[in-house]
Amino acid sequence: MMAVFGAQVLAVLLVLAMVLGPALVVVWFILRQRRRDRQARKSPLTGKLLRTPGHTLRAQLEEARSDLGFDLMSLMIAPAFALAFLYVTNLVTDRAHPVALLAVLLGLVAVVCVYQARKLLRSSIQMDQWRLGLDAEMAVGQELDQLLRQGAAVFHDLAGEKFNIDHVVIARQGVFAVETKGYRKPNRDGGATDARVIYDGEVLKFPEWSGAGALRQAARNAHWLSEWLTGATGEGIDVTPVVALPGWFVEHKGRGPVFVLSGAQLKDNLLKVRDAKPLSAEQVQRVTHQVEQRCRDVKPYYRPIEDDAPGR
Repeated sequence: MMAVFGAQVLAVLLVLAMVLGPALVVVWFILRQRRRDRQARKSPLTGKLLRTPGHTLRAQLEEARSDLGFDLMSLMIAPAFALAFLYVTNLVTDRAHPVALLAVLLGLVAVVCVYQARKLLRSSIQMDQWRLGLDAEMAVGQELDQLLRQGAAVFHDLAGEKFNIDHVVIARQGVFAVETKGYRKPNRDGGATDARVIYDGEVLKFPEWSGAGALRQAARNAHWLSEWLTGATGEGIDVTPVVALPGWFVEHKGRGPVFVLSGAQLKDNLLKVRDAKPLSAEQVQRVTHQVEQRCRDVKPYYRPIEDDAPGR
């Protein structure tokens, strides 16, 4: 009798030990959130902030990291729970498990592990692409921010309708919608040849492939921005589409409706694009106001407590 009671106690302790860690993590997050919500002091920031370069990609990466931690935990816990189940039932019943039960349990564990492993692999590949895109947008954003010295207004990650425009530049020379692409280079000793992309006015020709997807995307974004600004300001506003390729040397062999520049060429050449439609000082002010309002939607991380009592 004592042996059975001891086995049951051991089984309960084993299960508690397995679930205690994850449970404590959940409790810690809940208590941390409640503590922050009830803190006596509040953030001095009361308004929303402007989006920074790669704002959308950064948010996707943060969400993916959270999912990645959950998937890793699931991958580790599934086999442990299966072993715990077998061990506990063996201690309580003192009988050997049927082969069918072992086969079913092993199959379920294998399915869970394979599913989670494939999900982790896909997530890792996607996160690598997002990291490269984030680096590219930050690099281009830093180059474009230098145009502020020339009187231009520069905004990043303008939210459209289920898409975003990486950068928007507003100046007397015109309005520019800049689409950034962080394309990888061949990992070989090709020298300058592997760093060159040829633009013939219709297609981007890279060392190992060619395509016009980035050009079409930039044109669509500029068209949408032009229509939105026209409706918001009440007057026709043209937008020039631009594709930025940071880290590449762009060789032009033709002219097209979309302008293609390397990251380093932006600060010296963007405002010199001849086909852009100039704006008056009043138009610059109105367009800047509309774009700023749309880009100023980022809540501070430490948000103020709205129900704070006066004088606290």
